[in-house]
Amino acid sequence: MKTTGYVTASIAFLALLLASRAAWTAEQAGGFVSVTPSQLKWSDAPGLARGAKIAVIEGDLKAAGPLTFRGKLPPKSKIAVHTHPQIEHVTVLSGTFYFATGDKFDEKKAKAYSPGSALVIPAGMPMYAFTKDKETVLQIHGVGPWGIEYMKQEGAPAKKK
Repeated sequence: MKTTGYVTASIAFLALLLASRAAWTAEQAGGFVSVTPSQLKWSDAPGLARGAKIAVIEGDLKAAGPLTFRGKLPPKSKIAVHTHPQIEHVTVLSGTFYFATGDKFDEKKAKAYSPGSALVIPAGMPMYAFTKDKETVLQIHGVGPWGIEYMKQEGAPAKKK
């Protein structure tokens, strides 16, 4: 059930992610990486959720290879039903992350994940998430290329004009 809208949303979001400046170059991916929170370079990620930000720690999100990045979701964020092209490992660093799998957004089915919680989500699995009254910070790692494909265009975040 893929449409041009899904592809357009995926490409737009991936372009925003790739435009963000990583703290390290792609040549250093796979080598020693050391970072403190104050060294992270946060960039807007409106294709994820309104007010969301990302900070790439390792890798090139558009290329094959290891990657690690953080996502910061403001309070009351909603991430519509979507999939990812590769396996995704998510660790909750702060806040509470409400997450569920399935092809229909239903807050009642979501489970609350507190700091220290981890999720391993297979490629192509439909999922959705949200935050309530606290900012939530996640760390995501896996293998690129990374992307997000919304199941329904009306659920995708508005594109920046």
